[in-house]
Amino acid sequence: MFRKESLYQLMFILCVAVPYANIYELTFLIWAATIFFTLQKSYSLPILKLVACFSAILGIALIVSFFNNVKPYNFIRDFAYILKPIFGLLVGYQLCKNHIKSPLKTAVYAGLFIAVIHLSMVAYSLIVLGDRTMPDIRLHSGYYSDFEVYVVILLLFYKQFEIDLTRKQYLWFLTIIGLSSFLYLARTNFIQFVILYLAVKGYLKINERSIVVMSTLIISVLIGYTAIYYYNPKRGGSVTEALLYKIKNAPIEPFKTKIDVNDWKDFNDNYRSYENILTVQQVTKKGTSAVFFGEGLGSSIDLKREVWLLSSYMRYIPFLHNGYMTVFLKSGLLGVLVLLISIGLFFVNKRTEIPLVNNVNLLFLGTGFFLIISYWVFMGFYFVPDSKSVFIGALFAFKSKLLRNHLA
Repeated sequence: MFRKESLYQLMFILCVAVPYANIYELTFLIWAATIFFTLQKSYSLPILKLVACFSAILGIALIVSFFNNVKPYNFIRDFAYILKPIFGLLVGYQLCKNHIKSPLKTAVYAGLFIAVIHLSMVAYSLIVLGDRTMPDIRLHSGYYSDFEVYVVILLLFYKQFEIDLTRKQYLWFLTIIGLSSFLYLARTNFIQFVILYLAVKGYLKINERSIVVMSTLIISVLIGYTAIYYYNPKRGGSVTEALLYKIKNAPIEPFKTKIDVNDWKDFNDNYRSYENILTVQQVTKKGTSAVFFGEGLGSSIDLKREVWLLSSYMRYIPFLHNGYMTVFLKSGLLGVLVLLISIGLFFVNKRTEIPLVNNVNLLFLGTGFFLIISYWVFMGFYFVPDSKSVFIGALFAFKSKLLRNHLA
């Protein structure tokens, strides 16, 4: 017999999977409907604080836009887009507060569903389309998946997170989802995995053991990067060489301050920095008010030339790769400050007598460190084809439920 809980589990999987279609209108519709049908009478203080931060960013941009001449379409587009973190957090929280008994296990099944689809797309890319280079494979199968990395961490520590799985299920799920996560060949996901793994192991808390582990890791990374740098991988080489080239360029790409726009290699390799440079130049030229409060909803950055982005040439872009710069454009330095506060909330967790709650807190700690990087590279919670905000909302609901049951 089909249980009511199964319906909510399917809703959770759908809400996690739909952003991967990269059609925000569809994501917005499904998430909005889910929020409407799962409204709660009460919410925990931690989730309200986080939602309040993103609401403040939206509110600042909304107020500023009233003082500018904004096209209705651009205003509505930005309003809906900046709602994404709020909607994602509420979707995860509301579905898992009362409707889903085992949100972590449900998240595992959602990750499995996404992984199977991704592996099918990789197979299609390799076998049918004949893709052999990393850019082509990623173009046709997907660029990255934060959610799957979270699920891999849950599986690696499934006993600590008290997820009810058999040994056979654990091995199959870890193999499928782990392989899928790796085949995105995304530097950000590799960094995310390392950060979350270290967090759950307790190495991100300052003590003698963590200092030794982190020092060893940093030295190993520096040695590895030095080896890659002197190996000097080619830009358009094999899949492995292309990945090594991207790793070599990673420390420079987001922070470069001078770019030769007439050199297509320099321009393409450091395009994120190009966006950041233009954003700072544009906002600062509009005065102190724009610097502190942004240009509001409907604003965009003039790239000074048409650039191929995703599926078309664009000159004016409303959102950048960098989450901090996007918030700076819409809500100014005040918005960026609020965004930093939202990240800081993940570091404020009290240790309890409940081991499972403490493990969730470690996952929050790792999330905080990861978001610092994620907002700089791929927009954090604002990235359209991403659903980690749903997972984080579910974690808040799960933690709240555990604490509530402990006090009962």
